[in-house]
Amino acid sequence: MQVKGTQLKRMGGLLAGAALLLGAAPLKPVGSGEEWHGVNGDSAETGFSRLAQIDTANAGRLGLAWFLDLPGEATLQSSPIMVDGTLYFTGSYAGVYAVDARTGQLKWKFEPKVWEHNPFKMNFGFSANRGVVYANGKLFSAALDGRVFALDAKTGAKLWEAESTDPKGMQTVTGAPRVIGDKVIIGNAGADFGQRGYVSAYDVNTGRQVWKTYVVPGNPEGDKDNPALVAAAKTWEPGFWKKTGMTGPNGGGGGPWDSMTWDEELGRVYIGTANAYDYDPDKRDASGGDNLYTASILALDVNTGKYIWHYQLNPRDSWDYDATQQIVLATLKIGGKARKVLMQAPKNGFFYVIDRVTGKPLSAGAISKINWADRIDMKTGRPVERPNIRYQTGAFTVYPFSGGAHSWMRMAYSPATGLVYVPTMQQGTRFFRGEPAGDEMKVGGLVVGDAKVEPGDGKGTLVAYDPVAAKVRWKVEDATLFNGGTAVTAGNVVFQGTADGWFHAYDARDGKELWKRYLGMGIIAAPSTWSVDGRQYVSILAGYGGSVAAQGGAAIVGWKYAMPRRLFTFALDGKAAMPADLPQPTLKVAALDNPDEVLDPKQVAMGKAMFMACGACHGKGAIGAGGPAPDLRESPIPLDAAAFYTVVHDGALIEKGMPRFAFFGKPQIEAIRQYVRSKAREALAAK
Repeated sequence: MQVKGTQLKRMGGLLAGAALLLGAAPLKPVGSGEEWHGVNGDSAETGFSRLAQIDTANAGRLGLAWFLDLPGEATLQSSPIMVDGTLYFTGSYAGVYAVDARTGQLKWKFEPKVWEHNPFKMNFGFSANRGVVYANGKLFSAALDGRVFALDAKTGAKLWEAESTDPKGMQTVTGAPRVIGDKVIIGNAGADFGQRGYVSAYDVNTGRQVWKTYVVPGNPEGDKDNPALVAAAKTWEPGFWKKTGMTGPNGGGGGPWDSMTWDEELGRVYIGTANAYDYDPDKRDASGGDNLYTASILALDVNTGKYIWHYQLNPRDSWDYDATQQIVLATLKIGGKARKVLMQAPKNGFFYVIDRVTGKPLSAGAISKINWADRIDMKTGRPVERPNIRYQTGAFTVYPFSGGAHSWMRMAYSPATGLVYVPTMQQGTRFFRGEPAGDEMKVGGLVVGDAKVEPGDGKGTLVAYDPVAAKVRWKVEDATLFNGGTAVTAGNVVFQGTADGWFHAYDARDGKELWKRYLGMGIIAAPSTWSVDGRQYVSILAGYGGSVAAQGGAAIVGWKYAMPRRLFTFALDGKAAMPADLPQPTLKVAALDNPDEVLDPKQVAMGKAMFMACGACHGKGAIGAGGPAPDLRESPIPLDAAAFYTVVHDGALIEKGMPRFAFFGKPQIEAIRQYVRSKAREALAAK
């Protein structure tokens, strides 16, 4: 079946008609059509395509159309967008690729060269970027160092750039910007370093900053003319911003590091905010306040950035429960009444349906194992919390874990089935005050570590959730924890890649597997689907990495840093041959050692404490996860003290993504090296 323009119009008309029945103004059909312009397809962030050429009856005929090798890449989290026959996506350090959608040939690449412009920022984030967006002949992306770019979509030529963060600060950017009317809007990360979060808007044509809105209060003198921040300050300990944390003054956190959604109908943008700083609530605020507007959704006026309403999902957050996850807009018939809603599945394990006019929650059903709350009270909007969840009387293992029941991996909403398809995870995190044992991480006076494994832990699940009935309709259990995002089509097909290297197609109605193909590399990105010359295609980036290294444990699947990363594109009856080298993951460690070297136990202990600065990329406890950096136990560089110093201190490999840690002295770097050597010997001894 070929999907022509008339069929797209018919599909759009059906969806618009459904919207009218529900009482919604049909401003535009739900979802994307032949092209895929945004991170999640459309401005409502649905991840839904109106294409139906690939359907439940023929999905088994999917074959490879073409693939593209991406040498030098590691973590691939972007969903390719498609405009006028060209695919665009971002790589590990926000390089923008333009690829011919018909042939898979590279047209051009824009390299932001973070390592050259601001290498300091590379110390505060691993290599990851979640995409590029298109509007009116321009592409918009953002680099780790905070620069926002406008590029000519035809040539890749830079039209303008703007600094969205303090070049000397510890804020970074890994999320994709959004084009909202005549503005480009971007947030930032940095809550884990105590940075004060904000979102900023730039003129789409010039890059001039139009507005900037902080999501947490600061010095009252600077906030006195902002009623929203004055109100928020009452939920923090007086003078909290004067306190000093691990990295300096406490900025409160809350950085909106990922999703934001444009509500054209109401003239708003919805922003999800991150955790409070620091994790221990008593250290940041002994008064017991809610700490607004962390772990919240904010509705802001799109033209001015002014506060309209907020809903806090986790008052007094104590577990790194960000609310930065994808926000999807829809009109749903709830209780016999059409309601304009937004939907979010944040880290905390509940799926929220919120009235986007008022900001009041309508429902919140569990989509994973939860032990920090019994339910969400719909009268107050607050969670009904359980005892000792803030580790007041001893250690507490919280479910979901700090990585979240759902993180940044994209979910998708189908107006055809009425379901939302969410990749979820089950794992616990143990919190306590005291001293670490093993490879636990100490954050201030708080220790954060892996929990005892319970049944179902370390696994992921694709959940089909009914937001009207507020219940899970079906599940597909995965063998791995950190799996890719989803896309869904009018052909009732849900696409998802998983961490074990498989790309799947499921029936959106019941979860039956229709097709799968092994890609030889773990997948964490979401797919996109689009049409050229009347033929529907599905594209997916295969590149395991990102925060899996820092998570350790079940997130370690066995992908090696040197294994190939690729872009794959499929279509019905595709005849292209798959790559000849499709490696299998392996947990075997090819550790290297110089047995004549004598390690100093004191140096090893010192290096263990310092390796926290390295673990986000090289793996928790130096156990590499095949993520954004090599497994150092397998690297020859730590065998040579001089070579290791040149790489770590001088930045000899900075162009390949290895930051320069010039603030470490020789004794510190030698301690890290000896710790790595000790872990290599442990691996060899375990054989």
